[in-house]
Amino acid sequence: MAVPSGMPVTFYDALWDASAAIERFRFLAPQIGGATPRSFDEVAADMQHLCDSFALPQLGGAEVIPSLIVISLMAEPVAHGESTPEIRQYFEAYSPRNGVCVWEAF
Repeated sequence: MAVPSGMPVTFYDALWDASAAIERFRFLAPQIGGATPRSFDEVAADMQHLCDSFALPQLGGAEVIPSLIVISLMAEPVAHGESTPEIRQYFEAYSPRNGVCVWEAF
């Protein structure tokens, strides 16, 4: 999947949390881990891009549009909700508004 940083990114899965109306899109991004990991600042634009160009189009046919979209990058596969401090992960939240993802500060 093409992202602004040029690093390889692969879609991993999507998880719907009906109780909170949150859709999570998780991606594998091995270059955020390892000996010379990419920093959050280096991949922040990638997360925005994945929300706008991948996540939003996936919602087109959904009966319920989430109030929040969470984009996560994982250096390696991690079970959702599992604590794995040895595996780097980055998360960012967005609200879908008027066809774009609007960043939401936690």
